[in-house]
Amino acid sequence: MTDTLSKLTAKDYTSNQEPKWCPGCGDFAVLQQLKSAMADLELNPEEVVVVSGIGCSSRLPYYVATYGVHGIHGRAMAMASGLKTARPELSVWVGTGDGDALSIGGNHYIHTVRRNLDLNVILFNNEIYGLTKGQYSPTSKVGLKTVTSPNGVVDYPMNTVALTLGCGGTFVARALDRDGKLMREIFKRGARHSGTSIIEIYQNCPIYNDGAFGVFTDKERKADTTLYLEQDKPLIFGANQDKGIKLDGFTPVVVNINDSSVSKDDLWIHDEKDFNKANILSRFFDDPDASEDFLPRPFGIFYVEDRYTYENALDEQIAQAKAGGEGTLEELLAGPNTWTIK
Repeated sequence: MTDTLSKLTAKDYTSNQEPKWCPGCGDFAVLQQLKSAMADLELNPEEVVVVSGIGCSSRLPYYVATYGVHGIHGRAMAMASGLKTARPELSVWVGTGDGDALSIGGNHYIHTVRRNLDLNVILFNNEIYGLTKGQYSPTSKVGLKTVTSPNGVVDYPMNTVALTLGCGGTFVARALDRDGKLMREIFKRGARHSGTSIIEIYQNCPIYNDGAFGVFTDKERKADTTLYLEQDKPLIFGANQDKGIKLDGFTPVVVNINDSSVSKDDLWIHDEKDFNKANILSRFFDDPDASEDFLPRPFGIFYVEDRYTYENALDEQIAQAKAGGEGTLEELLAGPNTWTIK
């Protein structure tokens, strides 16, 4: 890295385009933290590509002074996969939304995750279709009234973290748009991860779904409804940090730390490498407003796994094929098995 690049700041990643988002939109915070993370990582703007599909979040490539591709609805992951396969040396980022990635782009999403290309995916989740004026999305809460669900949503919402783990995700994380410091650190961790990093951002849409995550951001309730995951630290939360979580077999249980019968040694210690516990954490998905016996919603890094990437495995196959010597088109078309018909 050159001295010039080592001095880059967030401003060096700011394009000449004015963001076209509504006042109060959570996308502004995500954009700022992404630019700051890129500066911290000392990424050469000429070696970075931001790819997107369609949606409010998919305007992202215009606002970052790097190369960018604004594609078609639901195809961001497919385009990014092709780009990374052809140019593995580039730092490829994907900006996508809950509709773009999990509805029309759902099939591309699951196969990109399982293939484990070295992509950095920022999934903006506002639980609504914002760009097309407020239709419900795969992550909308049951009962939400929208233009396409005037009597309330009856579909059960998709759990992004659980889905990603089930597809074989190797870096799975979640943050809130208001938690800038955490978001920035997760972006950097994800970029350094060799493989597909999926970072879900709970992002407020002030026009069509305002306050969707209010239960996790309200000052009076946040401490009791959110759980921040820290490696090798016990799962503790609450306004007075007096609540903990321990496992009763495979069942998570909320306990009072001040209770004399509870020892801190009994609490669940977070381990990013523990797939089984990550799966249990992903099911901390209750709605505090709809459930009296809810578990706090986790934020942070759920799971990290070291696994070979698709593009590296493909390069090895190509190298092995070339090592066998040059062939001819006729030999390729004929294949290893031929039959003579008399």
